[in-house]
Amino acid sequence: MNLANKLTLLRVILIPFFVFFILSDVAGDYGKWIALGIFAVASITDFFDGKIARKYNMVTNFGKFMDPLADKLLVCSAMICFAATGQMPAWIVIVVVAREFIISGFRLIAAEQGIVIAASWWGKFKTASQMIMLIMMIMDLEILKIPTMVMMYIALILTVVSLIDYIYKNRKVLSDPEHKEKSSEA
Repeated sequence: MNLANKLTLLRVILIPFFVFFILSDVAGDYGKWIALGIFAVASITDFFDGKIARKYNMVTNFGKFMDPLADKLLVCSAMICFAATGQMPAWIVIVVVAREFIISGFRLIAAEQGIVIAASWWGKFKTASQMIMLIMMIMDLEILKIPTMVMMYIALILTVVSLIDYIYKNRKVLSDPEHKEKSSEA
């Protein structure tokens, strides 16, 4: 297993520790700061695993599969925690999780057709906005209440925009090849 894949795996391993510290009172007031540190390290691995994989030609099928999955697990786990604590409306979490399921389904259909769908800039902006929002939510500072709320809706808008962009750009993936053959034969 190469370094890029180890970083991706580390991100997945850190998730239960993040959830533990964000939801438990074991560390008292320090719990959210420990959770913030864990989340920050996990988020940074997302940046470095891709850079390392591309720069040193370490791109693998494991990485192609696990990197986006690790991102989804990290973000969705954090959002579910915040829905459980009442910091985030559950409907926003449902929109984000639904988007991730739809995109994953799209990728599976594309893979069956031998098509690899790269992440778009909208998707990257979406991920960055979600990470920033989640960091602000973890810090849970009174001075950040309004900026956090604004960031939550920015992340929500980018989630929906990136979904629409993704579906529109890859709409051909959903076309039925057998249907094309039948209609061209008629």
